[in-house]
Amino acid sequence: MDNVLIRRLKMEDADDISRIYMSITNNAAGTDSRKIIEEYARKQENACFVAEIQGKVVGYIISHLLSGGFGSDRSAWIPLLGVAPKFMGQGIGKKLAEAMFDFYRSAGIKCIYTSVRWDSADLLSFFKTLDFDRSSFINLRKVLD
Repeated sequence: MDNVLIRRLKMEDADDISRIYMSITNNAAGTDSRKIIEEYARKQENACFVAEIQGKVVGYIISHLLSGGFGSDRSAWIPLLGVAPKFMGQGIGKKLAEAMFDFYRSAGIKCIYTSVRWDSADLLSFFKTLDFDRSSFINLRKVLD
């Protein structure tokens, strides 16, 4: 896809990201999603990018730095990634990931983490094509009453 432009996330991309998120999950992104996206867009130390085709946002990757914790070095975390269903399978997610990799590589970051549901075979497969592998962390959860 030569006509894909990868650029930094802007605050005004929040509505497009919410639209893509809803088209993937069939759930509304939530009332705080706009604030969250705008907060990521403000922080230049985070590698957050969108993919555009003919001026329309068709994908995004949101990541942020982690300054150590639980014995890990400074690293990055990907909480959000999405490509509009109409554009999936065309290399857009890979282009977004490569932009993020280049950004963090130039900042000296060595490890990038994410979390994938065990039953999300398509997303797990995508991350495996990018050479992600299991880490030494186990996700834990506590549900509060």
